Amino acid sequence: MPGCENTLGVRRLLTFATGLVECLGFAGAVFGWASLVFVLKTEGFFSSLCVNTTGVNATHVLDCSGQDERFSLVFTIASFLNNFLTLPNGFLFDRFGTTVARLFGIFLYTMGTLMMAFSSSVLSNLLFPALSLLAVGGILFLVTNMQVGNLFGSRRSTIITLYNGAFDSSSALFLIIKLLHESGISLRDSFLFLSACSAIHLLRTFFLMPRKFIPYPLPDHYTYGITCGKSKTPSAIVAANGDAQETAEDRPTDTDGKQEKSFRECVLSRFFMWHLLWLSVMQLRHYLFIGTLNPMLHRLTAGEPSLVSRYINAFAFTQLCGVLCAPWNGLIMDRLKGKPRAEGESEGEVDLRASVLSLFLTAVQCLLFSICAATPYLQLQYFTFILQVVNRSFLYGGNAAFISLAFPSCHFGKLYGLIMALSAVFSLLQYPFFALVKGPLDGDPLYVNVGLTLLSLFAFIHPLSVYLHCRSVASQRAKSGAVAAS
Repeated sequence: MPGCENTLGVRRLLTFATGLVECLGFAGAVFGWASLVFVLKTEGFFSSLCVNTTGVNATHVLDCSGQDERFSLVFTIASFLNNFLTLPNGFLFDRFGTTVARLFGIFLYTMGTLMMAFSSSVLSNLLFPALSLLAVGGILFLVTNMQVGNLFGSRRSTIITLYNGAFDSSSALFLIIKLLHESGISLRDSFLFLSACSAIHLLRTFFLMPRKFIPYPLPDHYTYGITCGKSKTPSAIVAANGDAQETAEDRPTDTDGKQEKSFRECVLSRFFMWHLLWLSVMQLRHYLFIGTLNPMLHRLTAGEPSLVSRYINAFAFTQLCGVLCAPWNGLIMDRLKGKPRAEGESEGEVDLRASVLSLFLTAVQCLLFSICAATPYLQLQYFTFILQVVNRSFLYGGNAAFISLAFPSCHFGKLYGLIMALSAVFSLLQYPFFALVKGPLDGDPLYVNVGLTLLSLFAFIHPLSVYLHCRSVASQRAKSGAVAAS
């Protein structure tokens, strides 16, 4: 029916647009922590950890390194749980589907916003569970939305990376809260408003998302949500809404042989191991930068509050550009996948070949970002902020896109969760690094920054490995073709 086809087209566009707004406005707010810390300090959170000390010429100065360390610990735990709990959340998503995973995520996110709303300087420790719940609930928004790319076929990688870019840009939410706070609107009012927005997430869950999954490749006449008339392919509706024991998305649907791999084989593969290292070293660099940005700017500005605030605002504003930067990564992969195939080349080989440039560019960006972040020159930090948001957008968008391309789609939730969980364990190094800077290094992060810059070089192993694999497969295919021709 033409009317139903039009309705399905409108529904898919609405699903895409509202998913983008959801990721952009809520999902990754926790990574705007530097903006929120500025507000929390003015509200007196953990102020009891500031002590009077004797400075140069016997002057009395207020030492708030203990307060900075506590704020860093809050962010370290939240960012760790954000990644580590993606593993059980991935299993939850793969086992029970979209609706259950989203309802759980909405519950966690709402609890986090309510805890933030009712926290105070007296109840400073509420920040620990509140920020962690915001982080875990937010990543579930992203995980359940990335499947929307399956609705758009050849633009799949572009949409996956766009959603990851929106996730990065949502860190600007805490900047908005900071600006509203400076205008006289309390933290409680801002977070109560975010709690009320959960009603929108619920409506979207029931009306614009499938009960189970969006399969890939997409079956003909696939529909989801409220249907229009009677579909000619009721099995597609069953696949969308999960009313049968075995649905289309539960069965392997890829056409290049990837579906023959078990979850265990995927985890033990060389691709998974090198991809984990690629993600972990760059993620650690970003987490440490975000977690220590406030004290770093305080050091470079000699403690001038207005100057610190200006740079914090500049950093937060650049985060908004994540949604603009991330799609370029997907466009690169989709464009390379669109090139003519060599004779006998499978779709999986094309996907891997297309990912090499993306993986390499991301590693180059991280190296440049790390060098700039390690340079103790205040004005250079504007450029550092730009490199950081570009690289972070490429990192997380490329991570999700590579997993979707290199492994069977039926394992996406589990593999995405596992790799995020394992990288989270590695990211726990940020706290001892922060303690090292605050303690033995007397607040000077130069040596830690140099070490992290050298560590980031390991990220180049992954694109090199994928490139060598693609070249080896192409060489074997050429030899087989020559033998067959003779």
